Amino acid sequence: MKSHNHNQQSPQTHTHTHHHHSHHHPAPPPKPEQKAQTADTEYTCPMHPQIRQKGPGNCPICGMALEPVTVSLEQEEDNREYLDMKKRFWGSAILSIPLLMLTMGDRSLFASETLHSVFKWVELALATPVVLWGGWPFFERFWQSLKNKSMNMFTLIGLGVAVAYVYSVVAIVFPNVFPDSFKDPMTGEVGLYFEAAAVIVTLVLLGQVLELRARGQTSSAIKSLLGLAPKTARKVNPDGSEVDIPVEHIHVGDQFRVRPGEKIPVDGKVLSGQSSVDESMVSGEPIPVEKLPGAKVVGATINGTGSLVIEAEKVGKDTLLSQIVQMVAEAQRSRAPIQKLVDQVSAIFVPSVIVIALIAFAVWSLWGPDPKLAHGIINAVAVLIIACPCALGLATPMSIMVASGRGASMGVLFRNAEAIEMMRKVDTIVVDKTGTLTHGKPKLVTVKPFGEFSEEEFLSLSASLEKASEHPLAHAIVVGAEERRITFSETQDFKSITGKGAQARIKNHRVAIGNKALFEELSIPLENAEAEANKLREDGQTVMYVGIDGNIAGLLGVTDPIKETTIPAIQALRESGIKVIMMTGDNEKTAHAVAKKVGLDDYFADVLPQGKADVIKKLQSEGKFVAMAGDGINDAPALAQAQVGIAMGTGTDVAMNSAGVTLIKGDLTGIVRARALSEATLKNIKQNLFFAFIYNTLGVPVAAGVLYPFMGLLLSPMIAAAAMSLSSVSVIGNSLRLRSKKFEV
Repeated sequence: MKSHNHNQQSPQTHTHTHHHHSHHHPAPPPKPEQKAQTADTEYTCPMHPQIRQKGPGNCPICGMALEPVTVSLEQEEDNREYLDMKKRFWGSAILSIPLLMLTMGDRSLFASETLHSVFKWVELALATPVVLWGGWPFFERFWQSLKNKSMNMFTLIGLGVAVAYVYSVVAIVFPNVFPDSFKDPMTGEVGLYFEAAAVIVTLVLLGQVLELRARGQTSSAIKSLLGLAPKTARKVNPDGSEVDIPVEHIHVGDQFRVRPGEKIPVDGKVLSGQSSVDESMVSGEPIPVEKLPGAKVVGATINGTGSLVIEAEKVGKDTLLSQIVQMVAEAQRSRAPIQKLVDQVSAIFVPSVIVIALIAFAVWSLWGPDPKLAHGIINAVAVLIIACPCALGLATPMSIMVASGRGASMGVLFRNAEAIEMMRKVDTIVVDKTGTLTHGKPKLVTVKPFGEFSEEEFLSLSASLEKASEHPLAHAIVVGAEERRITFSETQDFKSITGKGAQARIKNHRVAIGNKALFEELSIPLENAEAEANKLREDGQTVMYVGIDGNIAGLLGVTDPIKETTIPAIQALRESGIKVIMMTGDNEKTAHAVAKKVGLDDYFADVLPQGKADVIKKLQSEGKFVAMAGDGINDAPALAQAQVGIAMGTGTDVAMNSAGVTLIKGDLTGIVRARALSEATLKNIKQNLFFAFIYNTLGVPVAAGVLYPFMGLLLSPMIAAAAMSLSSVSVIGNSLRLRSKKFEV
C-alpha cells in the first residue's frame, strides 16, 4: 500500500511544482523524484505474480516484461520497454526489407561471379545489426532461460535465430568446412539464411511491440479511474475565507466547497447546501443522486447545479476511488485457476518442441532432398519458431486484465482472477433482505387509529413518543409524521423497554408503542387489533401496537420498500438458471410476503446474524455452489463461507475485504452484470487458448515437413515467425473485445 500512496501523489506533486506555488510548500524539483520513483516502484510478472523486484526488468521464469505493481498517472517509466522495442523494430524493418529484396530473386541469376560474392557480404552486413542489436533482448532472455533452467518462448526464438545466423556466417567465411551434402548441386554454393534470421527477429519484435502496447491499454482502465480524481480542492477556512489547495493537502475534518459542475475531491459528508451528484463513475448508474445535508459523497463524483460545503471523512489512499484502483490493480495481477493448466502445458511444450526440431533435422539430413543438411537445418529452425508459445502465455492474463478494468467501469469490482472464474459456476445466490432487495430505509405506510382519536392526533402522540427513541422503526415513524406536517409535543418520563417498545407521558396521556410482549406486560388487551395486524403483516409490513391511557388505540405499519431494480434482476438471474434465496432476520410472515412479491425460489426467516454462515454451510452441504450477497459487518463470516462473496458497496469495508466481488452500487443488477462479465471472460479465455494452440499444433508438423512428401509443402521460417506473431496479436485483439462488450440488464 505504501508505494501506492506515493505513486498516487507524485503526479500531483508535479502539478504543484509547475504552478509555482512553491512559496507555500517548497516542493522537491521534479526530476530526481521521478528517478527515485522508478527505482522504488515494485514490478511484477503478470503470469508469475510471485516474481517481484524493484525497477523494470524481465521475468526469470517466462522472460516476459515485468509490469509496475501500482499504476500511476506518470507513464514515463512504464513505456521504456515499449519505446525500446519500437526503436529496435523500426531499425530491423528498415534493414530487413532490402535484404529480402536481394534474396527474393534466385542468387544464381547474378551474372558475374564477383557481383555474386559481393552480395553475400552485403547480406551479412544487413543481417548482422538486425540479429545482434534488434534481437539482443531475446538473446538475453534466451540465456536467462538456460541459466534458470526454465524453458520458455525465448529459448525457442533464441535457438532458432542463432542457428540460422551462425550457420550462414560460417557458410560465407569458411565455405570449405561444409561437406557436399550442404551444397546446392546446381551451383556448388552453401545456402544462406540471413534473411530468415533477420525477418524472424523483426516479426518477433513486431509481436512484442503490439503486445506491450496492448498491455498499456489494459491498464488504461485504472489510469482513467486515477484521472478522475481532481487535483485541487477549495478549502473553507474557519474564518470563512476560501483557498484552492492541492487535494493531497486535505486532512480528515477539513471543510471544502464544491461549486456547480466541479468534481468532489475526497470522500466526505455534506454540511450545507443541496445538489444532485453524478455518481456514475462509481456505480455505473446514470441517474444523479440527490444530496442534502448529512448525505455521504464520494471523491471524484461530479456535482450538479447546487453548491455544497463538505467535511472530509476519508483522504488519500482511504478514499473509495483509491480502494477501487487498488482492487482493480490486484485483480489484474492475480492468477486464474485455469492458468495452472496453461503452465503445465507450457512446461512440457518447450522441451518437446526442441525434441521435434532435432527429429526433423535428423530425418531431413538423412532422407531429404539435396542439399540434405541445409534442408534439415532450415526445417528445424521453422519448427522452433512456429512453436513459440508466447500466445499461450498471454491468453489468460490478457483477458483477466481487460475484464477487471471493464468490471470497474460498470461498478463491479473483482477481488482476484479466481472470483471472475468462480462467478460463472454459481447456481445459488443467497441475498440479504434489508439493503439488498429493499432500500434498507423503513417507511411509515399505515396509520390506523381505533376509537376516539383522529388520525392526526393519534400520529402526533405516537411520533412525539418515538422522537425520543433510538429504534430504526421509530425513526421511520418520526420521518413519516414530519412528511405529513404533524406537530410534536413534549414527552415526560420516557422509558424504553428493550425488545418490547417504549412508553411516556405526552399532553397528560399515557402513551405506549411496541409489540405484543409490551402490551402483555402492561396488561392492555389487544381485542381485535391482532387480526388487523396479521392482514398488514401478510402485505410485508412490520406492525406496532399503540396504547393510549391503558387501551389499545391503533396500529402503525412500517415497511422497507423494495428497490425498483430488484424484480427484473431476480428474473434475469432465474432465467440464467440460478436459484435466488433470501435470508432475513424478519419474521416468517413478512419474509413470506417479500419472497412472494419479488419472486424468490426460497427464503430463510428469523436468521440471527451469527446464524448466517450456517445457512450457507447447509446449502453447500446439499451440493450447491453458493454466492452470498450482503452489506453489513455481520455478513462478513457468511461472505467468507460462500464460494463467492458479493459485498454490496453501500456497506462496510469489512464486507468488502471478505468478499470476492464488490458491487459499488448495492443492488442485484450488479450481480447480473458480474455474472455476465464472468461468463464472457471465461469464454474469451477459452477462445484465446484455442487461438494459441491451433497455430502451434497445426504449425509444428507443417514446419517439420510432414506434408512435403505429399504436397511438396515446406514452411519457411519467415512464415513461421509471421504466424507466431499473428497468434499473439489475435489473442490480444480478442481480449480487448471485452472492453466494448455490452452487459445490459
